[in-house]
Amino acid sequence: MSKVAAFARLRSAASALAPLLAIACFLAVALVAPVEARSRDRAGDYDFWVLSLSWSPSWCEATGNARGDAQCARPFAFVVHGLWPQYDRGFPSDCPTRAAEPTRAQIDAVLDVMPSPGLVRHEWRKHGTCSGLTADGYLKVIRKLFEKIRIPDEFKAPAEPRMVQTRAVERAFMAINNGLDAEEISILCDQRRLQEVRLCLKKDLSAFVSCPEVERRECRADRVYMPAVR
Repeated sequence: MSKVAAFARLRSAASALAPLLAIACFLAVALVAPVEARSRDRAGDYDFWVLSLSWSPSWCEATGNARGDAQCARPFAFVVHGLWPQYDRGFPSDCPTRAAEPTRAQIDAVLDVMPSPGLVRHEWRKHGTCSGLTADGYLKVIRKLFEKIRIPDEFKAPAEPRMVQTRAVERAFMAINNGLDAEEISILCDQRRLQEVRLCLKKDLSAFVSCPEVERRECRADRVYMPAVR
């Protein structure tokens, strides 16, 4: 390969990663404090992130409608279930932190992405406290990631319910998110419905990363039901 061709390939790769690299820079300045030594369930001590995107119509059909949840009165498609610090095996939770709880204004600012104040508070307490970020920083990273991760057009607002192949959902996400491969994404389902798409990212959020433990929990069904956006 010529030097010109090699340089062109490097420029192309750098361009593809630029959105995640921008979030990595934000993350670096949002950290509360550096991690001193590895310890389980300690803020800032983890190996990588999982961004969990929930198919809102499935959640509403299974749970939310019966609870009268406000989320289910609006036409949401994929929303953020959570952004979770993970170990290579297991994950930290409910970490001691000096960071304050998110304010109502901070919660309101992400309700178009995580459409439930209760969910936002729960995710902060269980997972956000382990991130090493302030509550405001954690919620801003969630928004930035949700805006940078591309959702396939066919899953943005389908008006009719349908059956989908789980591998086709995976391939659709990989096709439009540069650098994402099958070891870095996991599709989850219940007994019959598509539930979530989980994406694994490096701790600095600069790129996707393989996550075997997350992969092992993925949906084993070849085809799943996908309720329509209402």
